[in-house]
Amino acid sequence: MARKQPSPSPRPKRRSTSTRRATEARPRPGQTRNEDLAEDELTVLVVRGCLIARDAVFNVRDYLADGSRLAFLAIKDCEKELDQIERKIDEQLPEAITRVGEAKARELLACLKFITDLERIGDLAYSAVMHLQSRRDKLPVADSRQLIEMASLLCTMLEQVHQGFLKRDVSHAQSVLQSDPEVDRLCHSLFHRHLAEFNSPNGQKNFDILLSAQALERIGDHAKNLAEELYGLSEGRSLRHNTRKLPTA
Repeated sequence: MARKQPSPSPRPKRRSTSTRRATEARPRPGQTRNEDLAEDELTVLVVRGCLIARDAVFNVRDYLADGSRLAFLAIKDCEKELDQIERKIDEQLPEAITRVGEAKARELLACLKFITDLERIGDLAYSAVMHLQSRRDKLPVADSRQLIEMASLLCTMLEQVHQGFLKRDVSHAQSVLQSDPEVDRLCHSLFHRHLAEFNSPNGQKNFDILLSAQALERIGDHAKNLAEELYGLSEGRSLRHNTRKLPTA
């Protein structure tokens, strides 16, 4: 099924997944055609997964803006595609990793970590709209504005993840890490406002909005995980383990 993708033009066009070029996963400096093809295939799958996750969140933004049925179906389609990609990588990686050296094995493990977060992003994008799909009342203006702003930020973050994976460039990862606190701030602001009104007649009726916001906030957490993993790919170090040592007696 065709789905809407981000576009520089004011009115994005819907394009089929088949129009994506697998050649976007360009060989890295020093990589030759004689190197193991299994790694390249898994890398292409991860690149595709980055694009699909980005498309899912882009369609979440459209759904929040106008309740588009087509956007809802596109999100569902993205979620299924990410499941399929994760399954392929799970099936192919064990054999592939036995045929490569340590450096290549690290890259293949990074592919596994990437698709794990990307697949979860697909689940959360679908969850975010499912919480609102049966809603009879129109979203309050303030909530709609904040949810759309969250989805817009997440879409940009996932595009940065995509570019960072292609180029092995940590500047894209830095951009994602800088944007994540703003996603958290928007989510906390929305929660604070609704919890303050929880005992009002409309307080509990809007609980679905909080669940949707929470799903979007968790997408930001997974995008942050992906940004941290980019450091491992680009510089051979992980930000996840840079914890301050406790003072010893």
